[in-house]
Amino acid sequence: MKNIVVLISGNGSNLQAIIDACRTNKITGNVVAVFSNKADAYGLERAKQADIPAYFVDPSQFNDRADYDKALIEKIDIYQPDIVVLAGFMRILSSNFVTHYQHKLLNIHPSLLPKYPGLHTHRQVLANKDSFHGVTVHFVTEELDGGPMILQARIPVLPDDTEQSLQARIQIEEYRIYPLAISWLAEDRLTMKNNQAFLDDIALFGSLD
Repeated sequence: MKNIVVLISGNGSNLQAIIDACRTNKITGNVVAVFSNKADAYGLERAKQADIPAYFVDPSQFNDRADYDKALIEKIDIYQPDIVVLAGFMRILSSNFVTHYQHKLLNIHPSLLPKYPGLHTHRQVLANKDSFHGVTVHFVTEELDGGPMILQARIPVLPDDTEQSLQARIQIEEYRIYPLAISWLAEDRLTMKNNQAFLDDIALFGSLD
């Protein structure tokens, strides 16, 4: 069973999907700790309700991002993680953090990457009158939302869609595909080589080079 550490900043709905997948053996692992950079993140309460150690690490207590990430690494490593999952963790990570957890650090982003990295993806989809929207699971590298893509889900943009309705429909797909990608990593089927993701040694998507 793999040790999974989850980083959050908010509601923790993806965290809940991951906890549920672990407890129904859809992921061969356990969430062993949850960390947040926000004291009021409801995801911390979700973790406590599931008897999972949950911690608020206050960014204001550190001089800069590098110091914060160093402290976060020290706290995470107590739990000897095999997988580190970003589930709505709203901080840009330092290169040291990314390098420390390279090949076992995953993120989910609400767009069909490489379109719309960063924030306000639903708004951009509507403004550009896109026909489709989606969500992407990817390995984390130093490039913001630019790591090797693992899995995507796509939904049509409906004529009456709003940012809120798109978000709600995208989240349903997130809860489906994020646990699946994590399960692949937990089963040692998913790897990252030469800035590309491989499942059972078969390349996923094209090379990002």
